[in-house]
Amino acid sequence: MAEPDCKKYLTLSGLEPLVVTPESNFINVGERTNVTGSRKFLRLIKEEKYNEALEVARHQVEGGAQILDVNMDEGMLDGVHAMTTFLNLIASEPDISRIPLMIDSSKWEIIEAGLQVAQGKCVVNSISLKEGESEFKRQAKLVKRYGAAVIVMAFDEDGQADTYERRIEICKRSYDILVNDVKFPPQDIIFDPNIFPVATGMEEHRRNALDFFKATKWIRENLPYANISGGVSNVSFSFRGNNVVREAMHSSFLYHAIKNGMNLGIVNPTMLEIYDEIDNNLLELVEDVLFDRRDDATERLLDFAEALKAKGSTSTSKDAAVQEWRNDPLQDRITHALVKGIDTFVIEDVEEARLASDKPIDVIEGHLMIGMNVVGDLFGSGKMFLPQVVKSARVMKKAVAYLQPFIEEEKDGKQEFSGKILMATVKGDVHDIGKNIVSVVLGCNNYEIIDLGVMVPPEKIIETAKKENVDVIGLSGLITPSLDEMVYVSKVMEKEQLDIPLIIGGATTSRAHSAVKIAPHYSNTVVHINDASRAVTVVGNLLQKDNAIYKKQIREEYDVFREQFLKRGKKKEYLSIEEARKNKFQIDWETSEIIKPKELGIKVIEDFDITKLEDYIDWSPFFRSWDLHGKYPDILKDSIVGEQATELFADAQVLLKRIFDEKLLKAKAIFGLFEANTVNDDDIEISSVSSSGVENKDEMYRFLTLRQQSKKSAGKPNIALADFIAPKSSGKQDYMGCFCVSTGFGTQELAAEFEADNDDYNAIMIKALADRLAEAFAEYLHKEVRTKHWNYAKNENLSNEELIKESYKGIRPAPGYPACPDHLEKTTIWNLLKVEDTIGVKLTESLAMWPAASVSGYYFANPEAKYFGLGKINKDQVEDYSKRRKIALPEAEKWLNPNIAH
Repeated sequence: MAEPDCKKYLTLSGLEPLVVTPESNFINVGERTNVTGSRKFLRLIKEEKYNEALEVARHQVEGGAQILDVNMDEGMLDGVHAMTTFLNLIASEPDISRIPLMIDSSKWEIIEAGLQVAQGKCVVNSISLKEGESEFKRQAKLVKRYGAAVIVMAFDEDGQADTYERRIEICKRSYDILVNDVKFPPQDIIFDPNIFPVATGMEEHRRNALDFFKATKWIRENLPYANISGGVSNVSFSFRGNNVVREAMHSSFLYHAIKNGMNLGIVNPTMLEIYDEIDNNLLELVEDVLFDRRDDATERLLDFAEALKAKGSTSTSKDAAVQEWRNDPLQDRITHALVKGIDTFVIEDVEEARLASDKPIDVIEGHLMIGMNVVGDLFGSGKMFLPQVVKSARVMKKAVAYLQPFIEEEKDGKQEFSGKILMATVKGDVHDIGKNIVSVVLGCNNYEIIDLGVMVPPEKIIETAKKENVDVIGLSGLITPSLDEMVYVSKVMEKEQLDIPLIIGGATTSRAHSAVKIAPHYSNTVVHINDASRAVTVVGNLLQKDNAIYKKQIREEYDVFREQFLKRGKKKEYLSIEEARKNKFQIDWETSEIIKPKELGIKVIEDFDITKLEDYIDWSPFFRSWDLHGKYPDILKDSIVGEQATELFADAQVLLKRIFDEKLLKAKAIFGLFEANTVNDDDIEISSVSSSGVENKDEMYRFLTLRQQSKKSAGKPNIALADFIAPKSSGKQDYMGCFCVSTGFGTQELAAEFEADNDDYNAIMIKALADRLAEAFAEYLHKEVRTKHWNYAKNENLSNEELIKESYKGIRPAPGYPACPDHLEKTTIWNLLKVEDTIGVKLTESLAMWPAASVSGYYFANPEAKYFGLGKINKDQVEDYSKRRKIALPEAEKWLNPNIAH
């Protein structure tokens, strides 16, 4: 039986897989961790400032890089040491190591050093025939043995390929050797057919771009499953210093290279213009050069560049006639309004369309869906971004709401949907921003959405799915107990013999959890999606007529993933809990600084002035919640998402001003500072304090902490939060605090008002802003505690950027997060502070906070206290924990499930 094509996709991985399918958008390789391409990175590596170098890598990932290129080729560097050190450090940073690595070097010993420490499946950049077939085969066999993919340069014993004929000759010869002799998987071969500069004035360079396009097309058509890569900035080398021309060249080159089959490569996103927005005159000049269409193409583009330089101009002219589109034909006006998210004229345009149609339903299925199909195509091709799509949905909903009474009058009028999707946030969970965004995006693509809201019990999901005869069920959740709830829902669906595909999404969910914990319990298809843009493709594939192949492919992929995941887990070594406690984080309590809080006891902030929080907002996560990736404020100038980020930010400021001016949201907080000591290694014992500040020794509370159990390298401790509080046996009195803040009172009512007005955009916006304000409140309150109430950092003077980077002394960990993933600890905070009785923030049965825009956690003041991830723990600690918590073992396993090593 022939191997199915689904196994012939280039598949890479860091902590997360990257599968390059024909439907994938262009895969961008981050290049700033390359000492030959970044002076800053080179300086940091030379000075061995590896932590700062990691920030460069992190910035690349946040900026949307899907593969990270690491190059240490510099004459004064020990490349092997630098590569090994840096990749080992990356491995300890989950937010960086989630994407695959490209190990980039011209020296084989550096490549091999990288391969020996890289986790996941990486890419070697590069090998070639320049040193002959023997060395080429040797290196290829080693790459294959290490399980990596490889970039093959179009380079042989006679030099680099610089014509179409040489490119295809070398690539064909390389492919045949790799596939036939080395038995290298063809899908793991990535050719770089050489991108050279154009418009240099040299005759032999005239066809450089055209020959690249032709060679790319030939490779894709004649060398099965091979991929194409390249460094796009090379093409514009002749125009250094003229960013307008360079950006247009990069955009046009990339547009045509992708059309011809290039599917990954190094592109600097800050040096790209949006293809559709390139000035028409400039685009013609650029493409005359790229396609060698005129003998004087180079001279004409040079003249244009010189004219720009003479004017001191760095931007091309835009059409100033903003309202000119109102003179367009009706369909064009409706499409424009949907694409641009303009609802000003939609009612009059829809009414004109209704009067010209036989039935009002025809306007939805005709005019409006034609426009929404354009929106879908632009979104799918990366030319539109999520906030724009949600604005488009607002226009669509307004139009449909206007038409609805006319449709009902017809009685037989019924919109034909592409499918019916049930969406629900699972029982015990209150977070729904991501779910709502996915619902809007699917709704824009003509799917009927049945949104059951938040905290939905399994029986309601099953009952509605049957009653409404839905085509797909989508489950969402943010907190870790939701992972277990999703498993339970899948078991109930199996028991009820449902034959409906199940989509899983939400911040704590993952492909690993879906494949390992959910898929085995459900006979139908289970698919994890990690962002809204994938939802349309996944649902479309699930609902196509001949979906058996796709479903089988997903099942096989998840089966293989599960098997590999479980094997990988068995290889890890863990200490017993007793051994881990012996290797605890050691603080010298004789010399360690312990400062008694200026004010012990509980304090309540009943009606806080919410405007004080504006300066404490961390805006970067706000953009991420809208699938715009980048760091604020740099994201506002990003050449790909900058324009949309700026528009989104402006809209956020308008709503934020309304929140402040009209007092739309109410902020409350409660916190307490208490005497505390560690007992029995991992428990922190504190005594409550009465309202008059008198300590109550009869009312003692315990916070139970969990300890890392993975086997560490020599000298590295197994940490628990209890290590940061002085043990009772030391004779030292220590202190800790806990808190809860909320800015969510009023959010749900406002969101409901917006939804009733068919304004999903602002319904999502209000929740996203409430979340940001809650985090800002937590930041503000922690500062007040450090500098006034506890007063251990009275001279602190940090900027908001420094606060976001947590440059202060002490930590603020929260139950449910990496250092203390046990949500049950919230119940102790609630009992100690009387949170619900005092400020009205409740805990659901899965211990999510309601209102959702709430934050709770602890305060630790020791200078040596630091954040860490618990990771996986052994069954013996789970048993020990169940005894300490005084709950049955199955109950303990339920709450600690994601962290239990299997």
